[in-house]
Amino acid sequence: MGSAGQHSRQPPLYKEFPFPHQRPQSRNHHLRAETTTKSRRMGVFRQDYDTPVAVPPSRLFKAMTLDFHNLFPKLVDTIHSIEFTQGNGAPGTIKKITTIEGEESKYVLHRVDAIDESSFVYNFSIIDGTALPQTLEKISFQTQLLESSNGGTIRKVNANFFTKGEALLTDEDLKANQAKIQGLVKLVEAYLLANPHY
Repeated sequence: MGSAGQHSRQPPLYKEFPFPHQRPQSRNHHLRAETTTKSRRMGVFRQDYDTPVAVPPSRLFKAMTLDFHNLFPKLVDTIHSIEFTQGNGAPGTIKKITTIEGEESKYVLHRVDAIDESSFVYNFSIIDGTALPQTLEKISFQTQLLESSNGGTIRKVNANFFTKGEALLTDEDLKANQAKIQGLVKLVEAYLLANPHY
């Protein structure tokens, strides 16, 4: 891993890590078709999107999955710590991600649902915590890294937001979440390009 002086801290986009504040909406609100695929059923909002990255899948998988708990607190100012509270990285592992902004400390619990290093698959859920919006039961992510034609990576994401009661998510909520996640991916991409021996 490169030294702390070799990478820059994150821009203001990542101050709210990693979720926007969802809010209850009228049942008459319709989700419009945008650049991503989104649908709602029984309180579940689905979002699919791809992110191109200019590094090979193996390097991105190491940074965003295998070494996530070490690297992200160094790259993202608001992430204070990532600690294992259960397990050692296999399915069922729970990681506590603690963020601090100003004097306010919050956390989420990140559960590993599936991991396959050979096919670059990593599925996880945000299942609890003070930083998880009160309108959500959990958020589940299915991700896979595919090699692109130029030797880089296409990071494919399927996200499912499980809402409570009458709470709905708007297109703006989903697009804000996508922008934050993709911004974090690009932050990692910049770090890997600047540190080729990581």
